[in-house]
Amino acid sequence: MKTFQSIYRASAWSTPLVQHSPAQLVMAYGNRDFALDQTLYAELQESFPDAQIVGCTTSGEIQGAQLHDDTLCLTAIEFDRVNVEVFSQLVSDFDNSFQLGQALARGIPAQGLKHAFVISDGQAINGSELIAGISGVLPENVVVTGGLAGDAAKFQETIVWHNDRKASGLVVIVGLYGDALVVGHGHLGGWREFGPMREITRSEDNELFEIDGKPALELYKEFLGEHADNLPASALRFPLAMKTEQQEQPVVRTILNIDEQRQSMIFAGNMPEGASCQLMRANYDHLVDGAQDSAEQALTFFDQIEPQLAILISCVGRRLVLAQRVEEELEIVEETLPANCAMTGFYSYGEISPIVPAGRCGLHNQTMTITLLSELSSD
Repeated sequence: MKTFQSIYRASAWSTPLVQHSPAQLVMAYGNRDFALDQTLYAELQESFPDAQIVGCTTSGEIQGAQLHDDTLCLTAIEFDRVNVEVFSQLVSDFDNSFQLGQALARGIPAQGLKHAFVISDGQAINGSELIAGISGVLPENVVVTGGLAGDAAKFQETIVWHNDRKASGLVVIVGLYGDALVVGHGHLGGWREFGPMREITRSEDNELFEIDGKPALELYKEFLGEHADNLPASALRFPLAMKTEQQEQPVVRTILNIDEQRQSMIFAGNMPEGASCQLMRANYDHLVDGAQDSAEQALTFFDQIEPQLAILISCVGRRLVLAQRVEEELEIVEETLPANCAMTGFYSYGEISPIVPAGRCGLHNQTMTITLLSELSSD
C-alpha cells in the first residue's frame, strides 16, 4: 500500500500531482468550488485515470497534524492486493434514509468485503436510519466507518462527490476487499454529562419536540441564554447524551437545525421517545485526551504490522470548543501513531464507527473517529 498526498490552494498543488498514477482510490476533502471546478477535476482524472475519486465539503480539512480551510486535501491510495468498489446514491431517489442505506449496501459486492467506508451528506440525511439500512444488509463481520460532510459552522448545504457526480444529498460507500487488508477503528469524545437526567417525551425520528413534557427548543434556549441567538451553531458546544434501554452506552447527539414554527430541534440521528438525555460540556484537556484514546483504541487491531494510513473524522463541535488549540488533538494522534503513518480526514457533522469495538456500526457526534488501514505484503 502506497499513499500520495497534496493540498490544493491558490491555484496550485503543494506537491505536483504524479502522472498516470496506478492508485485505485483518491480521497479529496475540502472546498466545494474546487471540487466543482471541471478543469481541476480533469487534472485529477489525468493524474489518477484508474481511481475512484470520493470526498465532501468539510468544517475543516485534516492533512497530517495540520488543519486547513478552503483547500482541497488529496490522498491517493495505491493497493497491491486489495480491491476497491465504490457506489453512490442520492437520498432524493428514496422514501427515506433507511432505504438509501439498504440500496448502498446492495450496490457493492458482499463476497470478500473486508471494510466499508461511508461519506454522507451532512444535512439532508438521517444518519441513524442510513447506518441501520447499511448494517442490515452487509455481512455481520464487516465493520463500517466514515462520516457526514460539513459546511463550516453554517449548517446550510453540504456536498459529496463520487467522480463527476457531485451533489447535496449524495452518499458514497467505499468497499475494500481482500484478506491482505488490515483495519483498525476507534472513537472517543471527552465530553462530560452535567445537570439533571431528562426524558424525551415527544419526537419523530431525528426531530425532537419535547423533553420532560416541555418544548425542547424553549428548554434549550433557556439554557443557552444569550447564545441562543446563534443557534444551531451554538448548540455544538452543549450536545446531548442520549441513551435508550437497549443501549449499553449513551451516544452523543448534536443539533443540525431548528424549526422555530414547530418549536423543534433536528438532530443528525434519531432521538427516540422514552430515551433519557443529559446535557454535556467539555474542556480542552478532556477532548485532547479523547483523541489520544481513540488512536490507542484503533491501534489494538494491529499486531505485527503498522498502520499505513489514518483517516481522522472529528466533529465540528470539537473544533469550536478547542478553538486555537484545535491542532493539539491532531498532534496527539500523530504522536500516538507510528511515524510513517499518513494522516488525512476532515471535521464533520457526524461520525460513523462501531458503538463498541466488537459491535455494529453507529452514528456519533462530538467524537474523534479514527480508521486505520494497512496492507500485508505478499512476502
